[in-house]
Amino acid sequence: MRKTLDIDLSPEEYFTPAMMLQAVARKAGLQTGDVRHVEVLRRSLDSRRGIRYHTTVEVYCNEEYTPRDYRGHYQDCHAKAPIIIVGAGPAGLFAALRALEVGLKPIIIERGQPVEQRRLDIAQLGRTRQVNPESNWCFGEGGAGTYSDGKLYTRSTKRGNIDYVLQRFIEHGADPAIAIDAHAHIGTDKLSGIIANMRRTIEVHGGEYHFATCVSDLVLEREGAQLTVKGVRDTAGNTYSGNAVILATGHSARDIYRLFADNGWMLEAKPFAIGVRVEHPQSLINEIQYHRSPAMRFLPPAAYSLTTQVDGHGVFSFCMCPGGVIVPAATAEGQQVVNGMSNSKRNSPYANSGIAVTVGIDDVPQYANEGALALLRFQQEVEQAVYQAAGNTISAPIQRLTDFCQSRPSQSNNKSNYLGPTVDCPIHQLLPPFVVHCLQQGLQQFDRKMHGFYTSQASVLAVESRTSSPVRIPRDETMQHPQLRRLYPCGEGAGYAGGIVSSALDGINAINALQPLIPLPNHGL
Repeated sequence: MRKTLDIDLSPEEYFTPAMMLQAVARKAGLQTGDVRHVEVLRRSLDSRRGIRYHTTVEVYCNEEYTPRDYRGHYQDCHAKAPIIIVGAGPAGLFAALRALEVGLKPIIIERGQPVEQRRLDIAQLGRTRQVNPESNWCFGEGGAGTYSDGKLYTRSTKRGNIDYVLQRFIEHGADPAIAIDAHAHIGTDKLSGIIANMRRTIEVHGGEYHFATCVSDLVLEREGAQLTVKGVRDTAGNTYSGNAVILATGHSARDIYRLFADNGWMLEAKPFAIGVRVEHPQSLINEIQYHRSPAMRFLPPAAYSLTTQVDGHGVFSFCMCPGGVIVPAATAEGQQVVNGMSNSKRNSPYANSGIAVTVGIDDVPQYANEGALALLRFQQEVEQAVYQAAGNTISAPIQRLTDFCQSRPSQSNNKSNYLGPTVDCPIHQLLPPFVVHCLQQGLQQFDRKMHGFYTSQASVLAVESRTSSPVRIPRDETMQHPQLRRLYPCGEGAGYAGGIVSSALDGINAINALQPLIPLPNHGL
């Protein structure tokens, strides 16, 4: 017999198996000897009124437990109909895995390198301070998310089957705990190996990879008044043909947006957000969130999620990394961009988070002549200005949080976990005035929700600008571009997702949408 129940557990009860067994048996009205296994289905940590784990468990009473089988059901697609997938980030990878299930041969075109080489390129960036424009913290196998913490926070089921995405990660090496956590996290150190395992699955079942291959154009065929995409062409002049093209290029592939603009293909400006990365001692965030509880020894590094409104702009925390580091995330020379990441243990002494301000087309009237690329141009010029202020290097401008909010230069700065040099800068003079004003007000308002957040122990580093795409590639109800049939824009780069899970679901949905165009066996999702 199995019984599902909700139970609140103290951290000590949760992490001590004998104590959990006793608490669950008591709640279920059972003797501990009758409980064969307790399977945790969901857990979330609540520190608002005493620290508790809100937990849903399945109790096996006098019944043996069989571990779940997370293996997918893939077909041999070596000789099946090919589709082109541009980009090996979450949208592209999960589109490829889904294609194998339904009987399509995925051909993945990736401008960057496999994760093994990408790791070396990132290390080289740390040594030389020179950005490889095709292989960096954003570009390469796995996309930006691979080297940006591996957070799996999406829990909205409106986009699709989230459990399916989590199962594919577990199948390829992720800790099964990601299936139960309200705020699941894999860690950069683990995620790169998982991505490599996905590649092996895709190749074994007939998929192809073409790394260091940058798409420069679409192959089009006119059928009456309609343009149909038949494949893509790379910068070396090679052509890759397929029955459809999944365009999953990520939020930093600016050359793709320019390709669309130059050809007059439909694009839209999309609101995004820009700001700074804020860094605190992790011990301080723990004290604020856990209220100096004796149970802190059982607990993970504390996280936070903050949001407010200032003059009609949202100000919010983004990609919060407990026990993390700050990384240089530019994708070309002449840019300064910061992002955050953490490894699976989250054992850095610092916590960091993007704190961003929403920006819409009405905020940048000076770029109106740029049309759909107006916000992209704004984003670029901010990154260039910060780069120049940092001495034309990828050194990160740094300022104490309190000094930033009071518009005064810092006389000295805190130590930072930025993976590169920092440079003392009055960041309040570098960013657009409306962004600075909203950040200054928002950061001080956050202290009302987390007393101690506003402190001279915290630093701001600039600029957190790659929160999402400032451009949308439109699509219709069939998920195809309105002018270019059989082109399926998806993921963050197309402006339809905001993270690993939502991007993965968008890639899956693209494959599901194109199935009616190609006769396929349907294995249901």
